[in-house]
Amino acid sequence: MLVVDGAIAALGDVAGVAPETSLVLDASGCIVSSGLVDLHTHLREPGREDAETVETGARAAALGGFTAVVAMPNTEPAIDNASIVSRVRDLGLRSCCEVFPAGAITLGRSGKQLAPMAEMAALGVKIFTDDGNGVQDARLMRRAMEYSTALGVTLAEHCEDAALAAGGHMHEGEWSARLGLAGQPAEAEELMVMRDLALARLSGAKLHFLHLSTAGSLAMVAAAKRSGMSVTAEVTPHHFTLTDASVASYDPVFKVNPPLRSDADVAAVKAALADGTADAIATDHAPHPAHTKEAPFDAAPPGMLGLETALALAMTELDMPIEKVLKAMSWKPSTIAGIGGSHGGPVAVGRAANLCVIDPLQRWVVDAGQSASKSRNNPYAGRELTGRVRHTVCRGEAVVVGGEAQR
Repeated sequence: MLVVDGAIAALGDVAGVAPETSLVLDASGCIVSSGLVDLHTHLREPGREDAETVETGARAAALGGFTAVVAMPNTEPAIDNASIVSRVRDLGLRSCCEVFPAGAITLGRSGKQLAPMAEMAALGVKIFTDDGNGVQDARLMRRAMEYSTALGVTLAEHCEDAALAAGGHMHEGEWSARLGLAGQPAEAEELMVMRDLALARLSGAKLHFLHLSTAGSLAMVAAAKRSGMSVTAEVTPHHFTLTDASVASYDPVFKVNPPLRSDADVAAVKAALADGTADAIATDHAPHPAHTKEAPFDAAPPGMLGLETALALAMTELDMPIEKVLKAMSWKPSTIAGIGGSHGGPVAVGRAANLCVIDPLQRWVVDAGQSASKSRNNPYAGRELTGRVRHTVCRGEAVVVGGEAQR
């Protein structure tokens, strides 16, 4: 493959056309794919640079094979206006991975008043979400959906009924009872999935569900798809690799929102990926400074790292061919994010050179201390995985070579 000026210029025998000064990347024994696309990354900047910055998060993304990430708007201040969108986008232009800011649905993500979605959409924002919060007011959510339909953008919902989930720190079930920790019932997620599907049916809005975690939620999405609704859904690696039994250690590294669920829910997440109910695997990469994750379980913030391990976890833990894994991590999320013109899609002449080169046989052990992220809240420390990114090319530039970030 020959890459020139940020695009794929030739495939096959390029020995006669490649300049002698070309950088040569060895892909022997590897899979060359369009770069991965993460629909759900927390870069924390602006406001929480102690946990992550756009630069460090983008570096972690590139090491994980991602050439594009959608940055969640629960920053401080929230990405709820054109000024903050421009700020995050400009920071992304200087990073080693393309960063596409998501806009907040409501001002300050407070759920009280719609954010100026039109001015953010005019800057190219294609996904709007109050991630971290579900929009609790059904009337307001209906208005947001109607507005989004007129703008041609997608609403991405964090499904959580706040009243039902209040006070819960893990999944409500056998393990919460054993451990004496207040739980969040699966119904806290499922009630909002049910409501938002009804509102999307009423409004005709394009709706994307963030980090679904329960069998009931996924069953409703499957039924909605069968009925012809324009709805998509993502699941996370931690929701198909970890269960609520992990919380038995009381280690806050296993605290996440939505919480780790039961064995039956994990099986349902895997099945949803296999049959296409779940369109995408998204990391929900959520860095936190060490001192906050060292608090007692009920006081610690929810969230865990994901960018550098997501692909390997999918390759190791899912009984799916690599083509299906890449569909869920590159091709489908690029379409959902509205960036299919430059990310995801076929590796073909004329396409933008946003690529990852994967060694499918490399075995490695997760070392949380070696992460490119500023944070270390990785629940997979010490776990052996199979499959690793050897090279990442973003905007035609080799940003990861031989598993090492170049900037």
